[in-house]
Amino acid sequence: MYTVDKDVFAFIKPSLDAHTMGINSAAELLRDCGYQVIIGNEKIADAMNNIKYEVNRQIVLDWICSNKITQIGLSYRLDEDEAVNMVGYFMNELKNNNMLSFQGGPIKTIFFAGLPKTCEIIEREHKGFVKTFKGGESIRESLTKMGVPEERIPKDIIEGSLYDDLRMEFGKDIINSGDYDSFKPINRATYDEYGTAEDTVVKRLSSNMKDSFMPLMRAHVGPYSSSVDRLDSVKEFISWAENLAAAKYLDILSIGTSQLTQSNFGEDWEGRPNGGGVPVNSPEEYRMIWSASRPLLLRTYAGTKNVPELAKIHEETLNICWHALSLWWFNKLDGRGPYDLYTNLKQHVETLKYIAKTNKPFEPNLPHHFAFRGADDVTYIVSAYLAARLAKKMKIRTLILQNMLNTPRYTWGIQDLAKSRAMLTLVKSLEEPNFKVILQPRAGLDYFKPDLEEAKMQLAAVTALMDDIDPHDEASPSIIHVVSYSEASHLATPDIINESIKITQYSLQKYRELRRNGKIEDMSKNIDVQERMLELLDSAKTIISGIEKYIDNPYSAEGFYKIFAAGFLPVPYLWGEIEEFKHAKAWKTKPIRGSVKVVDENNRIVKSEKVVEYARENIKEVEYILNQKIDITKI
Repeated sequence: MYTVDKDVFAFIKPSLDAHTMGINSAAELLRDCGYQVIIGNEKIADAMNNIKYEVNRQIVLDWICSNKITQIGLSYRLDEDEAVNMVGYFMNELKNNNMLSFQGGPIKTIFFAGLPKTCEIIEREHKGFVKTFKGGESIRESLTKMGVPEERIPKDIIEGSLYDDLRMEFGKDIINSGDYDSFKPINRATYDEYGTAEDTVVKRLSSNMKDSFMPLMRAHVGPYSSSVDRLDSVKEFISWAENLAAAKYLDILSIGTSQLTQSNFGEDWEGRPNGGGVPVNSPEEYRMIWSASRPLLLRTYAGTKNVPELAKIHEETLNICWHALSLWWFNKLDGRGPYDLYTNLKQHVETLKYIAKTNKPFEPNLPHHFAFRGADDVTYIVSAYLAARLAKKMKIRTLILQNMLNTPRYTWGIQDLAKSRAMLTLVKSLEEPNFKVILQPRAGLDYFKPDLEEAKMQLAAVTALMDDIDPHDEASPSIIHVVSYSEASHLATPDIINESIKITQYSLQKYRELRRNGKIEDMSKNIDVQERMLELLDSAKTIISGIEKYIDNPYSAEGFYKIFAAGFLPVPYLWGEIEEFKHAKAWKTKPIRGSVKVVDENNRIVKSEKVVEYARENIKEVEYILNQKIDITKI
């Protein structure tokens, strides 16, 4: 691959912000165009967290100079004030040291990716020198804004899919008609336990299967402002919960708790950065939320410390409708928790045993977190299967299979369908009378555009994609995680959440009507989808067979550690603990015609057999490291 001139792009994000996918995607696109790209390591991310201190500004400045960086991208998608201050301190430091190009310095351009309002403030304050990315930009738009000439952009990374264009036309028709706004709430109060402490998601699904089924609607809700008192933020959330419960569009309210709620529940938070989300810090506050939200089903994030204990609190205070765990994630690997990977896995296995005793469902909050770290489509599928096998072994009876579509954002719809069907086929192969799988698709985190009308059309289009996963089963999907259309613009209020649900339910009805009348393609018969699904199934089975052949007791904390550390699940964009998990980072991945595949250093596609062989060679080394960890815990 050629290198263009002497330009060196660098990307930095504060460690407090867990959103890394945009940075990783931009970096890979620039590399495909021939540029050298550097991503700030953990030390740089920590320095950006507290850039107001001179010592941290010097750390970042030294890093820029030593790497001869010419273009810098910053990303922060959390609190608006903190983002504006971060960019302000950073720009002042560059100016004070004559680092900018108009001062004769090396820095040609600064980029910032964040929420639209934050971007507008930054554009205004820095008079256009900082180019901003508000979300939803196409690949061509992104590269052009970063100064890449059209002739440098490889053709295969800007190709599109006709199926995606047709779904967007469907979305435009839905939104332009405005008919979705007349959609009425569905009466779910068809069984005695509805909204009580004895209610469950399984009972709500079973009761609503009796008539013409419409999926349950789940939404993630989390108002927060760093400028108001913690208890005021909790009270605001309670008010939102009451509003959503009264409107009756939402079925499952996911409490978007703060980072500190997850990592330091019940402790003194004085002086600690919160990172956004509802700052719940006591069982009493959870009980208040439960009371205010009747008859909604409730759930929330798992803890990242004392995980089994917090699961018990969620059970006792919220009657949590299902528990979610991320197994390999929400720890030191991604900077979202205090535990090393092995400790995290042990805690999650213990929590699974507890969940099984409650007879509540379990959701692996998992495959998309691999995708966020650059994993290929096969790894996405395999991670879901491994989690399901572990859950079944731990006596879980119901698995909620979350499937984040449009991840990464440049994924083609036909690739999403193939990936979804391959995953669903593998996981459902585990079903038996005591183990059932419930599909829960959702839109991608960075899928939506900041233009609200366009985003509404995208929401209708992605609903059609969800229905095409299993197009002839009207009970599938059983649950839809509705990502509100304002995701790229601003926090979704109750009114926006309700409108997003209306769009989703109405679009689903209309799309099914078009299919019944033969006015859209029957995607169950699409040859491209079928061929790719079979390819993915074959590759996933190869990886799984390799794991089960070479890893002792694979479905355990020790097994999952070895699987990851040996390199069976490639994650080239891993940010934390990279020395210990160098084999997990060993492979590159690359977007190829709307999919993501593992490639070698020459960008040639790598077969799954080669991934297995590479990982097999690392097992003895990984077992030695793990045994040292186990010995330490015995001391």
